[in-house]
Amino acid sequence: MSTQLPPCVIDCGTGYTKVGYAGNTEPQFIMPSCVSIRESASVGDQSQRRVVKGVDDLDFFIGDEAVDKPNYATKWPIRHGMVEDWDLMEKFMEQIIFKYLRAEPEDHSFLMTEPPLNTPENREYLAEIMFETFNIPGLYIAVQAVLALAASWTSRQVGQRTLTGIVIDSGDGVTHAIPVAEGYVIGSCIKHIPIAGRDITFFIQQLLRDREVGIPPEQSLETAKAVKVCPTHSSVEPSLVRVYCVCFYFFVCL
Repeated sequence: MSTQLPPCVIDCGTGYTKVGYAGNTEPQFIMPSCVSIRESASVGDQSQRRVVKGVDDLDFFIGDEAVDKPNYATKWPIRHGMVEDWDLMEKFMEQIIFKYLRAEPEDHSFLMTEPPLNTPENREYLAEIMFETFNIPGLYIAVQAVLALAASWTSRQVGQRTLTGIVIDSGDGVTHAIPVAEGYVIGSCIKHIPIAGRDITFFIQQLLRDREVGIPPEQSLETAKAVKVCPTHSSVEPSLVRVYCVCFYFFVCL
């Protein structure tokens, strides 16, 4: 049956996780990579947990449901592109597979992504969780930069399909410049800096506070995110332009 059903695709990033099925042009779900746990309960404390339908654990939430959940502590298992809390990550994956994708893991192969500087230990631990906990039939772990080059083939401007190029991957927690030659990442030439989208968001928040715009504190984060993605912000905020220039100089000149 595993050869008849499409593979599941899971791209876990520092800030957001994208999940869906192979063959679709867009992810089915894009959610924050966070888990909220009741502050009085610890991970794995069975006496404090309520389980519905065998997999829907009501003692923790993930994604948008986990953001600013009252009486819950919000935790981010991935930091600067690397998984730091594997217990939370396993629970995060459980909810993704069963609640969001509504998939039986035994019937699907999985395509998952990893950062370009991921350690072999992290890769082995991820494979161990997927095979031993979820009993999947097949797993491929690809570097995000290689998949980005493959995704560029869908553009009409691409004349020759090749997996050679330089990928600038700036996510929420870390920014990488990754050279790829014929699908192989040149690890010795990778540049990275722990400055990315989240840092720019916080920088915009500070600018808004310094200007005393009068935005309510509870709306400050969402306002900063809106300013960050606005296509005209660079023409009105020289300080933000300098941040981008510093990052660009780091990759090109160093």
